[in-house]
Amino acid sequence: MSTPKVLETTAGPVPLAECRLSTGAREWTIAYSSAVVSQADESQYLAEKSDWMPYGMALWPAAMALAYEIVVRQGEFKGKRLLELGAGTGLPGIVAASLGASVVQSDRQELALHICKQNGDANGVTGIEYRLGDWCDWQDDTKYDWIIGADILYADTLHEPLRKIFESNLAGGGRILIGDPFRPESLRLLEALANDGWKVSHSRWTIGEGEVARPVAVYELMPLRPS
Repeated sequence: MSTPKVLETTAGPVPLAECRLSTGAREWTIAYSSAVVSQADESQYLAEKSDWMPYGMALWPAAMALAYEIVVRQGEFKGKRLLELGAGTGLPGIVAASLGASVVQSDRQELALHICKQNGDANGVTGIEYRLGDWCDWQDDTKYDWIIGADILYADTLHEPLRKIFESNLAGGGRILIGDPFRPESLRLLEALANDGWKVSHSRWTIGEGEVARPVAVYELMPLRPS
């Protein structure tokens, strides 16, 4: 973590810290409003968050796990078209873009998307397009080789619109990666997809150390038969 910055907004100044994610010869720097690692961190953040502060301005463990997963799979992204849903601070999509993917990062909150773009610019990545988008009023009909998202399955009410995006925007042979801290709500959608002919597998990551360590799954979804 490095010296905090301040983001000036119409609602007042927002202090920003920075996280550096390093893997081998690569390093990415991400500005964020709050770091959420443990379940205690999450409970405190949700209790203290003001009404105007987007969740996406925080750095969530699912985003970190998803970014590491993308690094491990780096050869699978070069030259591919990728959509990130609920991009927030943008870490996974920024990593994918730096590995050669053509990335669209979307979020429904302008402030979160502003931080996302700042982080993309700060990391010198190219090939990222930034779009405001509401999952319940989705306007994009582009087909993507990859759809990714970090901790986006947290609400049952969002499962139907997300499933429509998965089914309509995933290209033939495409795959989905979802970072998720084993939320029960998420498992309900994943089980429904598996029952309807999707292949669902996962890798397991641990974010943080000691007592605050948080287990996070990165789920890979692939349709095995037409919807």
